[in-house]
Amino acid sequence: MLNTENIQSLIDSGEGYNVEFKVRVPSKVRELTEEICAFANANGGYLLIGVDDSGQVVDTNLENDKRSAIQGSISEISPALHCELYSINIGDKTVWVIDVPSGKDKPYIFSGSIYVREGANSQKLRTAEEMRGFFQECNKIFFDHIPCHWFNIYTDADEQMIKSFRTEAKLSSSTPDKQIFENLELFTESGTAKNGAAMFFGKQPERKFPHAVTRCVLFKGTNKVYIIDDKTFGGSLYQQYLQAMSWLESKLQVAYKIEGAGPREEIWEIPLTVFKEAIINALSHRDYYEQGASIMIEMFDDRVEISNPGGLLPVVAKDFGHKSMTRNPLIFGLFTRMHLVERVASGIPRMQEAMREANLPEPEFHTEGMFTAVFKRKITNSANYDTVNGRVNDIVNDTINENEQAILNLLATTPDLNASEISKHINKSLRTTMRYIKVLQDKNLIEFRGAPKTGGYFLKNETYEI
Repeated sequence: MLNTENIQSLIDSGEGYNVEFKVRVPSKVRELTEEICAFANANGGYLLIGVDDSGQVVDTNLENDKRSAIQGSISEISPALHCELYSINIGDKTVWVIDVPSGKDKPYIFSGSIYVREGANSQKLRTAEEMRGFFQECNKIFFDHIPCHWFNIYTDADEQMIKSFRTEAKLSSSTPDKQIFENLELFTESGTAKNGAAMFFGKQPERKFPHAVTRCVLFKGTNKVYIIDDKTFGGSLYQQYLQAMSWLESKLQVAYKIEGAGPREEIWEIPLTVFKEAIINALSHRDYYEQGASIMIEMFDDRVEISNPGGLLPVVAKDFGHKSMTRNPLIFGLFTRMHLVERVASGIPRMQEAMREANLPEPEFHTEGMFTAVFKRKITNSANYDTVNGRVNDIVNDTINENEQAILNLLATTPDLNASEISKHINKSLRTTMRYIKVLQDKNLIEFRGAPKTGGYFLKNETYEI
């Protein structure tokens, strides 16, 4: 049974995979029971009655008839499920707790339907195919729930990762780490940390999980013959997400639109939001039992492909883009807490919409064996912006290499640098730097302004794409 401190900590942590708030008992008690059934089919959890969506305790009173109705409705779950129902006082207000265990006899069925927990939401499986798929999944042990005996979260965790999680999840600084870890269900019943905890908070989890990495490869042309760049990123899953995004940003073309005295507006050749969605999906939903493959981000002249081991689960395949189920509920729940997952099953539609708004083809999805998302690139090497009319006018220039791109990036944020200063920033010799500068001048992308001894280089017309 939880105490006042535990309950306050749960409230401060917000709703998530194992916590649900209710202001009051709904008029249809079965709505509570559906949530309870979903918790039992997942990893258990707490349903707090008397707390609103923003985490404010609003006080509630459950009279005997309401409590009896709740217990009676729970008794309709099959197989039988025992839940604790009790009240906790927080100040002068009362919160009622329904403590739901992780069921040992999954799947649990209520009114002929199976309910499952996805992130901070519960979903009903509506078709026979979905139910069959869930029955199959129930016989498996989630990889991220397996005990990780070598990982001690109190001594082996990455402190910066814990700080990042606290910040992004908007957790109170007064809540102890221990309480947060327990609230997040990072331990097995025996007190051992789970695989998901090690992969999400560990310093170098790839030492024990060498397949749990993200590899980024840049190819020349449209096939896999010539590799230009090849990086593999390890560390916590969140760090892999940040590193992969940084790698993509260093390779993609971006235009800076300048109007008046306001800040530059970045317009990427492919909207960054689609990559954020795709990478988080890959890290959350990949099959970590498959140790012969890793997450791949492959960039070609005409497209970017993001793939992960494991095709669609049977429950999802029938209604792809609208139904969600993850192989790694703990990891998915942690990303949800960090607000990197907005709504369950909304990632695919958001990617499609973002590509349409950028006047690009909708992403292609290949779902057999490996799940692969394909994003088409614009076949242009650079672009000028008409800052008066706000239009993009494509022009064809010679290919800009990485060092030339680095100079353009540098001058976009720090103009008026001389050649010696530029060479230090890009870590190249002065002679080599001067050669890159000459190329960019010949391409009419940069110019020198001012006196020979005191002047510096600027972007030509202050508009460019790299």
